[in-house]
Amino acid sequence: MSPLRKSPSPAARAAGGPFARAERAAQFVLARTRLRPRIGVVLGSGLGAFAEGLAGAARIDYSRIPGFPVSTVESHAGQMVLGTTGGVPVAVLSGRLHFYEGYSMEEVTFPVRVLGRMGIRALVITNAAGGISPEYRQGALVLIRDHINFQGTNPLIGRNDERFGLRFPDMTHAYSDRLRLIAREEGARHGISLAEGVYAAVSGPSFETPSEIRALRTLGADLVGMSTVPEVIVARQMGIEVLGISCVTNLAAGILDQPITHEEVLETGWRVHTQFTALLRGIMPRIAEVLK
Repeated sequence: MSPLRKSPSPAARAAGGPFARAERAAQFVLARTRLRPRIGVVLGSGLGAFAEGLAGAARIDYSRIPGFPVSTVESHAGQMVLGTTGGVPVAVLSGRLHFYEGYSMEEVTFPVRVLGRMGIRALVITNAAGGISPEYRQGALVLIRDHINFQGTNPLIGRNDERFGLRFPDMTHAYSDRLRLIAREEGARHGISLAEGVYAAVSGPSFETPSEIRALRTLGADLVGMSTVPEVIVARQMGIEVLGISCVTNLAAGILDQPITHEEVLETGWRVHTQFTALLRGIMPRIAEVLK
């Protein structure tokens, strides 16, 4: 009879667990820049132009960062970019990971864990979304005030490491009121009208059916997409303030009698990138000020 394998001790599990992996990745990134950003940004589909304008940028491919999964979506650059905008140091995830790519929730949210271990205290998270509310037009920028999780799982399921935060984090104010106020004020200053809405996250990758959109509208959703919510849950567990911004890249199924394509999503993101980039550049110094 072969000897029984001993279960690893709690100390051994912790040494190789998510916290230790996030810490190793964070130290790898910080060793490659003098910047110590306190603001992180996640760029969604078609919204990568902001990263191109950072001053003194250091770019690190996800494939080089220990433990970092690599994005398989063609429109996502798959780089962490560290640089400054308006004199404010920021860490930008240019390209994100999605549950529909076959990654676990732990893998999807690992980049945000790493940002947290790098010292990020505020996260601006962006996405391309389908517009459910009849008030939205294609290309509109919408501040997320709340979300509904329809992805069928939660990134906090499993063993909890208290070093990340509470087992049961409160999500009453998942999206920061004061950061939304900053965004609205900066939007007004740049002539950008910003609506607010509730974002519904689904697993994808197929777009929703018209009946699913009617159901989501009945349940109070204004926007629908395939990302964001897992990252927000993890960020809030770590005590990171969140500002969510959706770009309405297409109108959801059934609103217009035409097919929805990923190319349409990317084209709309590119069309609004000047406005979007101006908004992000305007809010960064304001967020840095409130974090002091």
